[in-house]
Amino acid sequence: MNTKRRSYESGHKPKCLVVIDDTAECDRAVYYAARWAVRVGGGVVMLRVIEAEQRNQEWRGVADIMRAEAHEEANAALDRASGRANGLAAITPERVIREGNPTQQILEAIEGDVDISALVLAASAGAEGPGPIVTAIAKSAGAFPIPVVVVPGTLTDDDIDALS
Repeated sequence: MNTKRRSYESGHKPKCLVVIDDTAECDRAVYYAARWAVRVGGGVVMLRVIEAEQRNQEWRGVADIMRAEAHEEANAALDRASGRANGLAAITPERVIREGNPTQQILEAIEGDVDISALVLAASAGAEGPGPIVTAIAKSAGAFPIPVVVVPGTLTDDDIDALS
């Protein structure tokens, strides 16, 4: 992956990519991204990844129903996150739904948009660790194509306002 970032070239604007999941700390990433976008005059791309399940041909009808339900849930999660960002910063984020391995789908989303200049994730403050996506990204952070911003889940709105 060697796609040149074009975020600050004429005709482009910087965007941050935020992964939308069902964790409590996800709101911290959305909040940070929305505030950052306003501060730099950029945009936000919200990505929801549906993890693909093995589909047995015999159960294709059931798999299709499950897939449709997963897309409905993804759209509902993106609606909530987009509404939150719009309420915070009067921005309308781009929305992307992808299926597959989350880390691979994050990388493919970055590869597909030369204006994405940062990935924003939020880390859980719980004893179980920062969360599966943060853990997976951290393993490859040294070779990642863009900066990764990890927002601690314990930061308040005021804390984030001071940082973004």
